[in-house]
Amino acid sequence: MRKVALLIILGLIPAITIAQGSVNKRLNVVILGDSNTSIGGDDCNIPKGWTKWFCERFNPASCRSYARSGATWSHTVSTIYDVEENTGKLSDHNVIYNQINRLKQAVKQGRQVIPDVILIAAGTNDAWFQQRRPKAFTKTVEQVFGNQDAFITERTPQTVLSLAEVIRYDCELLMEAFPEAQIVLLTPIQSVATNDIGKVSDIIAECGHMMSLSVIRQNYGSSIYRVREKVQHKYTSDGTHTTELGARRNGYFIANQLNAILLY
Repeated sequence: MRKVALLIILGLIPAITIAQGSVNKRLNVVILGDSNTSIGGDDCNIPKGWTKWFCERFNPASCRSYARSGATWSHTVSTIYDVEENTGKLSDHNVIYNQINRLKQAVKQGRQVIPDVILIAAGTNDAWFQQRRPKAFTKTVEQVFGNQDAFITERTPQTVLSLAEVIRYDCELLMEAFPEAQIVLLTPIQSVATNDIGKVSDIIAECGHMMSLSVIRQNYGSSIYRVREKVQHKYTSDGTHTTELGARRNGYFIANQLNAILLY
């Protein structure tokens, strides 16, 4: 009986894989994030970025990246609406909030199909450049979600400063703009540049759980191990940004994780 059961299960695996692939081919994916995402290019076709390998494995109907190098989740008191800036480094306006604004503008202008899946992969720069985001850790997740009677999207970006607040703010903006989309939060990969990836990742994951959003823990499950990269770069070129090998492994990991949690 065990042998028969095993053969039945093995026989079902190809069918499950084919069915999942059929679903993916109907899904339009949008990705927001920082440099490890942006190095894959807006069209997700550059091998040093995980997005290229994610698309290869996941095989969606379309996949577009709005990520920018240097982007953070958290804001400053000078952060404003800005869909034009592309500095490639940390700035007051280089934040996920403005990637959302660019996405909304592109959809409104007919340059972007309405997304079915929105992945947000950020947090490295929030951990790395804390002196430039002095309010990032001033509020806990519990404080930010203390009032759940309404969205907080009526606030202006310069009044939403802590990491937990901004994650809630940005995700609620996406929920308003694209109510049918599945939003998935990705924690950052481990990095030689900072010890606080775990701290930031925990906040991202806790916020995701508070909003009933799926979370993919890159800092736990991807190929990047901070200690190994400090000894010798293997999957990163500089301890933070992926090589082609690191990007491929990470992209496949994310695709596999997404397949497991999709609600379609």
